[in-house]
Amino acid sequence: MAWIYLAFAGLFEIGWAIGLKYTDGFSRPMPTALTVGSMIISLGLLGLALKTLPVGTAYAIWTGIGTVGTVALGIFLFGESANAIRLACIALIVAGILGLKAVAPE
Repeated sequence: MAWIYLAFAGLFEIGWAIGLKYTDGFSRPMPTALTVGSMIISLGLLGLALKTLPVGTAYAIWTGIGTVGTVALGIFLFGESANAIRLACIALIVAGILGLKAVAPE
């Protein structure tokens, strides 16, 4: 169950990272409320995952999911660069996430 919590925590991290762009410096109430809500849910789920997962592994995977998802949405939503070097670096992060998951205790 901890891995499911961690996966959803990573998804909510993507939500709040992207949400920050829409808050306009926290001056827009609805995007701000949704962003703060995503932050709370993300941290809460991470906390639940940390009950059984090692902190270093869980934190690295949580931030990795957030990083990869935020970059992907940045490309699709905001027209950010998708050059080969950037995508290769993202692939390395994905490899790191998969490697950490593969060697983590269940």
